[in-house]
Amino acid sequence: MLKISGLHLELEFTEIDLRRAAAKKLRVPESALLDVRLAKKSVDARKKDKVHFVCAAEVCAENEGRILSRCRDTSVQKAEPYRYDLPACTPLAQRPVVVGLGPAGLFAALLLAQCGQRPIVLERGLPVEERAKSVEKFWLTGNLDPESNIQFGEGGAGAFSDGKLTTGTGDGRIRKVLEELVKAGAPEEILTDAKPHIGTDRLPGVVKNIRQEIIALGGEVIFGAKVTGFELAEGQLRALTYIQDGASRTLPCEKCILAVGHSARDIFTLLHGLGLPMAPKAFSLGVRIEHPATLIDRAQYGAFAGHPALGAADYKLSCQLPDGRGVYTFCMCPGGTVTGAASEEGGIVTNGMSVWARDGENSNSALLVGVTPADFPGGPLGGMHLQREIERAAFQAGGGGYKAPAQRVGDLLQNRATQGFGSVRPTYQPGVVPGDLNACLPSYIVESLRAALPILGCRLKGFDHPDAVLTAPETRSSSPVRVLRGDDCQSPGARGLFPCGEGAGYAGGIVSAAVDGLRCAEALLK
Repeated sequence: MLKISGLHLELEFTEIDLRRAAAKKLRVPESALLDVRLAKKSVDARKKDKVHFVCAAEVCAENEGRILSRCRDTSVQKAEPYRYDLPACTPLAQRPVVVGLGPAGLFAALLLAQCGQRPIVLERGLPVEERAKSVEKFWLTGNLDPESNIQFGEGGAGAFSDGKLTTGTGDGRIRKVLEELVKAGAPEEILTDAKPHIGTDRLPGVVKNIRQEIIALGGEVIFGAKVTGFELAEGQLRALTYIQDGASRTLPCEKCILAVGHSARDIFTLLHGLGLPMAPKAFSLGVRIEHPATLIDRAQYGAFAGHPALGAADYKLSCQLPDGRGVYTFCMCPGGTVTGAASEEGGIVTNGMSVWARDGENSNSALLVGVTPADFPGGPLGGMHLQREIERAAFQAGGGGYKAPAQRVGDLLQNRATQGFGSVRPTYQPGVVPGDLNACLPSYIVESLRAALPILGCRLKGFDHPDAVLTAPETRSSSPVRVLRGDDCQSPGARGLFPCGEGAGYAGGIVSAAVDGLRCAEALLK
């Protein structure tokens, strides 16, 4: 098989066009190509009068060796079909435990189950399909009555992840993750799109299907199980305790993948109290910025904006300020909405999501400012305490009813409080309160946003539009701590405990977390 990259194709290209372009690149007749498949597709919008796709293709052809030697084109290479071999292992004497059922825990448990190890998974919240319904009801009502069934501190808002699958890592396990997602019902396009996503509306069903596969392979998933302690003997994990339905239970456990996510503050506190090696980690703080989707589309695609082959446009922006702080966009949601993601009562956290169609009125992204341990003294948990302080201040600034404080970009740049909104309607539910972001964000964050917005506006026309809305705060872009581990993925202070994924500080998104789940499962099996 040959892989060809750098094929430039029109937005309306067909399989015939792909085959023709591949034959031309290889300098062979189309009849010599036995099979041609799209491998990757990305948008090239650098020239607004000629927006097109750049594609890669996998080709099976006659006499591939001769074609390759004659072609002498670096964009044509010999390729092998992807294959992930399950790690060789023997049945463990005791069933392994996975704590957490986010991307890292889900894929760690899946691999352990595929290897015949019958993992026990402890998930503190509800099943994702039930959690999604209860959290959505809370967003729409804004109340905390029993019917809304919101579970602060139990990962409820994670059910509404956008399902973005972009990652900066080049780990070969990425293909394993994507193939398992497709097998579970994700759109097949995620295998070929350069910036794949599943969509908030489809993701819960995909997660449920992977969970059912784990159970079908002999695994067990226990919901409503909040881990409360780890029992160690001479540095070796022996058991863990958890509460379920108000009763405390002890589970013998000598191998545990700890994949609790970056909002598991009680677990961070617990590990710190046990004296396990931890370190404060740089992370980012800021807001969600919203624009009309049509504005972003025009800025990125020019006259091609609205073309059905393109969908809603995305962006990725960054700048370095004179004082050394970095400001950048993250988790961009084309045609999406700003959502609530609070995990503690009395705090506000914003996030973003898009459904598969990405057809919402607005587009949004996190607009973040980098912070380092120098900004939050207080040891390994200093960043966590800073997050909580900001989230509680935002709750008060929003009036105490889970409405979020928001400010127009024009007002922020003029250093004045917002009285009302203009052409951009905020999408955050249960609603926003216009005001001044200085009421909840540290001054160095606000000043950095004020300095960066005009710079980013020069890089993407309209980004600093006066009516664009800034909704605060975005505090959970990544974990504020790192739970240290060795080359074998185990905690130096607790053999058998494998800190994993975003919460432990080793990932920064769905795919990188899932890959780390596979990595830790492989390490456990050794």
